[in-house]
Amino acid sequence: MAQAQPHERIQYIVEGGHRLAGEIQPSGNKNAALPIIAASLLTDKLVHLTNVPRIRDVEALVELIQSVGAKARWLGRNELEIEASDLKPADLDPGLCARIRASILLAGPMLARCGEITLPPPGGDVIGRRRVDTHFLALEQLGAEISVNGSYSFRAGHLRGADVFLDEPSVTATENALCAAVAAEGKTILRNCASEPHVQDLAHFLIAMGAKIEGIGTNTMIVHGGQPLGGASHRIGPDHNEIGSLIGLAAVTGSEIVIRRAGVEHLRSTLMTFERLGIRCRIEGDDLVVPTGQEMKIQPDFGGHIPKIEDQPWPAFPADTMSIAIVTASQCDGVVLMFEKMFESRMFFVDKLITMGARIVLCDPHRAIVAGPSKLRAAQVESPDIRAGMAMLIAAMCAEGTSVINNAQQIERGYERIEERLNALGARITRVPPREA
Repeated sequence: MAQAQPHERIQYIVEGGHRLAGEIQPSGNKNAALPIIAASLLTDKLVHLTNVPRIRDVEALVELIQSVGAKARWLGRNELEIEASDLKPADLDPGLCARIRASILLAGPMLARCGEITLPPPGGDVIGRRRVDTHFLALEQLGAEISVNGSYSFRAGHLRGADVFLDEPSVTATENALCAAVAAEGKTILRNCASEPHVQDLAHFLIAMGAKIEGIGTNTMIVHGGQPLGGASHRIGPDHNEIGSLIGLAAVTGSEIVIRRAGVEHLRSTLMTFERLGIRCRIEGDDLVVPTGQEMKIQPDFGGHIPKIEDQPWPAFPADTMSIAIVTASQCDGVVLMFEKMFESRMFFVDKLITMGARIVLCDPHRAIVAGPSKLRAAQVESPDIRAGMAMLIAAMCAEGTSVINNAQQIERGYERIEERLNALGARITRVPPREA
């Protein structure tokens, strides 16, 4: 399957105003697939992964693990086989590392297998400073020596268990520490660790390989390290951020969408937040139905006060769904304060929504007041990052007229063949250049 090249510029031409209908299955969770692919290097046995999202970030990480000697091949569109019996601590391609932040996830597994790795600075979305100190502090406590001189060099003659307190509940630092702890000799306690669904998915994958981990889904995990690790088969869980995007899209376009195999056990905070915007979904087994006829009325706080929607570490509302909540709120009746706590540049995309007619006041880099509903009009806009790009696509689909989204390759870093899948529901999105079969 052909993928967009790193420097290929992609446009989406979006004809707005169309209702959608039908069923869609969310892609596998990008943020689970990336650490699980990296963790496949912990064993020299065969690993078989299904429901792997075939997106740009995943393709880049596959290239990176191949560069250190792993054999990886696609058995189908979303089925990946990895065998890492002959790893070598080779220099990683700085260009590939600059494309994705997930390159840093190789630190823990490569330390465990090879005792060393040198990483160029990782890339990823430009949404504010994304510190790596937590990775360093955790890996140092597990026995690694780290030096920084343009690149990050990790060395470890012997990993050993430790009582590790993460100075922030960083997802990727938790994942790196978890992979290193599984290989370390003795017991490791990870405190103040992240507990998002993708962290849980990684832990379950490691258990399938033979690891012993307690406390999955909590902020304290206990790892009994040094267990022999073998091959495993694992299905990547659904992407709860994509599901949040589909809920917002269905609501603002007045559509009814059935989201199959939605992993509803991980959606409580997402569904609660959309209910505050007057959007209610129906759970049917493991499927989620977003019906038409939504109230779309922002629910005030007790006493009639303006409500606040804010992201927080899991299990609260996820930061990656904040951009979607903002564009959705612009189509709801009422006023709401949106508080993005984690990244100081993520809110800056709202100027593009304002250009399209949204009534939003950006108070500071972290807070915006949204007043709705506002009638959106077509525009030519730029996708600054994955989640803001998806928010712009949602805005374009409910706007009057035909919009052009430039830099749409950013969207494709996190959403698999999104224009094809939405067009199957009735959207009218043209990708330029056309996607090859």
